[in-house]
Amino acid sequence: MRAATRTAGLGLLVGLACAGLSSQDGGSPAARVRGLAERGQLAEAEAAARSGGAALAVPLGEVLLLQGRLAAADSAFALAVRSGGPEQRTAQAALAELAARRGDAATAERQAEALVAAYERDGQTWPSADHTASGRAYVVLGANDPQAFKAALRAFDEAVATDSQAVEPRIRLGDLFLSKYNAPDARSSYRDALKVSPNHPRALLGLAKVMAFEGNPETTAAVRASLAANTVLVPGQVLLGRLHLDAEQYDSAAAAAGRALAVDSTAVEAWALLGATAWLRGDTAAFAAARGRVLAVHPRPALFYSEIAEAAARHRRYADAARLGRDAVAADSTAPPALGVLGINQLRLGDIEGGRASLERAFARDPYHVWYKNTLDLLDELATFKTVSTRRFQIVAPAAEADLLAMYLGPLLEEAYDSLAARYEYRPPTPVRLELYRRHADFSVRTVGLTGIGALGVSFGTVLVMDAPSARDPGSFNWGTTAWHELAHTFTLGLSAHRVPRWFSEGLSVLEERRARPGWGADPSVEFLGAFKSGKLLPVTRLNEGFVRPTHRDEIGFSYYQASLLCEMIEGQWGRTALVRMLHGYRDGLTTPEVFSRVLSLTPDALNARFAAFVQEKFATPLAAIAPWNGTGPGAGAFVDAIRAAEALVEQRKTDEARAALERAERMFPAYAGPSAPALTLARLHEAGGDARAAAAALARYTALDESALEANAAEARLRQGFGDLPGAAAALMRIVWIAPGDAALHARLADLLDQTGDRAGALVERRAVLAAGAADPLEARYQLARAMARAGDAAGARREILAVLESAPAFEKAQALLLELRGRAPEERDR
Repeated sequence: MRAATRTAGLGLLVGLACAGLSSQDGGSPAARVRGLAERGQLAEAEAAARSGGAALAVPLGEVLLLQGRLAAADSAFALAVRSGGPEQRTAQAALAELAARRGDAATAERQAEALVAAYERDGQTWPSADHTASGRAYVVLGANDPQAFKAALRAFDEAVATDSQAVEPRIRLGDLFLSKYNAPDARSSYRDALKVSPNHPRALLGLAKVMAFEGNPETTAAVRASLAANTVLVPGQVLLGRLHLDAEQYDSAAAAAGRALAVDSTAVEAWALLGATAWLRGDTAAFAAARGRVLAVHPRPALFYSEIAEAAARHRRYADAARLGRDAVAADSTAPPALGVLGINQLRLGDIEGGRASLERAFARDPYHVWYKNTLDLLDELATFKTVSTRRFQIVAPAAEADLLAMYLGPLLEEAYDSLAARYEYRPPTPVRLELYRRHADFSVRTVGLTGIGALGVSFGTVLVMDAPSARDPGSFNWGTTAWHELAHTFTLGLSAHRVPRWFSEGLSVLEERRARPGWGADPSVEFLGAFKSGKLLPVTRLNEGFVRPTHRDEIGFSYYQASLLCEMIEGQWGRTALVRMLHGYRDGLTTPEVFSRVLSLTPDALNARFAAFVQEKFATPLAAIAPWNGTGPGAGAFVDAIRAAEALVEQRKTDEARAALERAERMFPAYAGPSAPALTLARLHEAGGDARAAAAALARYTALDESALEANAAEARLRQGFGDLPGAAAALMRIVWIAPGDAALHARLADLLDQTGDRAGALVERRAVLAAGAADPLEARYQLARAMARAGDAAGARREILAVLESAPAFEKAQALLLELRGRAPEERDR
């Protein structure tokens, strides 16, 4: 079984390299120096350390290290080792880390091995700080011996057991756990550290890193809390810069990198952040300058390229990420992060075998890396999938589902390709690969290497991945609109050379969903319109933040819908070609304000004002009936009050008054498709009153808005079939196919309806779907398929099918009768 880990980006080799502050340190001179350093008072800390001479050589070295003065730090640590004082083992660990930081692996390993050899011989009696030092040495050895990480955990645990008030080993434990993608244990370790030392900057930063790892919307506030405790905390500035970079706030990212480098000009992660910002901006001179500074510190800067490759991937530039991954491997062919980032992005580009080979090499060097382990396990599973090809698509799905899903996805995707190609005047290279996963955890691993991602689908360009319908509860999502959405990204990413901002690409994809089918795409909610009314929607220049750095649980959903409305407004007021010209602008390297100026002749502020007017006009009626959003749920307002009043009237069985209240509410907000939509309650009241047609009409108003209305569509189909509207019933059942296609009985019923309406081709598709969905009686299903083939004019195919049935069940009388009927047809009809 493969285990999992990841090399720490910020915590293990960068940061304050110091011994634990234990209860025994009290107010010692060393503790005072370290306290000043932890608070960011580096000049004061250095002065205090120098005043103590050789006795404070280790704290002095740590302060110098924080300032990037590596040679001076090295001398201080060497002095501490020579003097043989109580902190000599801490100095030994620091020297090993320094050598590793410079890329001198041989020296780092030799120094670390000397320390751990002594520890394994008689370390049981060592004090807490020496256990911590040994754990650090084991982490250094983990670069070539992953089993050393286990020993590091044991050493840090021993440090805590030896001194329950020690902070440093708890932070080191947290860093190590997080580097292994073990967020729960990392969080626990950082919290334990804060119990001992409240407001400890690096412990606060550790919690912020866990939150960033998990996509917590409060990450930015947590990072700022750590920086409030220590304004010169270099890893904190780097993490803040990465958050800015992910939101495409390049100036803010560069500023954070600059603040970090002003403290420590040798911080590779800070130079990588600055290099990534320059690379994403297309500033080749600044990128080359950052690379040159890193080379002066580290001769094999694989980490520099790996960090920039990851930044490129987070900006959806996957081919560039793979190229940068190759640069990282060229810098150090043994570095697992380099091999890993290359392999993951090869997979995203559809190079399955190349990606597997790179990941196998990474895993061989780092068998505790959870992303490598999970992805390699997933590739084993993927090898069992079936591929169904159409003219321009490869549909890859579990063998048990592939035929059924491809039966519907193939035509839908081909239709979508033609529609989007016409709209965007662009044809992506084919085949486009779509992978569907029956377990959401597998889809999540394919996407980010971990389980737990909340998305339904992801587009890497010409490789799309998404949940299969079986991955989620029936009625929880529409897999047709998800596929259309992800394919739209293929067009917008390709046309912009993968430079389109997230908000624009997502907005266009949601807009294309709405154009594809009635009811598909996001809908306005009471909360969204309330947020607009209260001024809580993000301005367009910050709209990316709503996707990658949300400040509340509803902001991601708000941002998707807001972005789609903005795209809808641009198309409506400037025409479809404006959308294409904007994508061209991003392809050419323009910023968002420059794109707005070139294509729309507007500043961002002017566009925000025009958008506000657009929303006000489009939703004037519901806005008048909705109260401002308070951040927790729908507040007061005529619409909400009318629904609540209607619900009370229903409870009191005052049907006529309830119906009037519901109709009044529906007029206030006709596009509302939430769970308490007036149309749903009206349908129940109409049906209870015996008016099936009015009930079906009410349901139709709702199913035309909600793309995943499973129960409402089922009720509408039942009602329409009951009063003889067979085409309407069939249409409702077809909508269910895009919500929950796995029920063979659904396809059989739909086949019957289509047959009765004369849609022979549609009935034939549904008879095939009955078998693909796992018919309860396969022989009966094959008999019905043969009948459908005959009715559709394929007598030869029907004859082959019925003969196969009779081979399995020679006494099947209905099959015998059908075979005789087929033999009795005219030769030209039989062979048609």
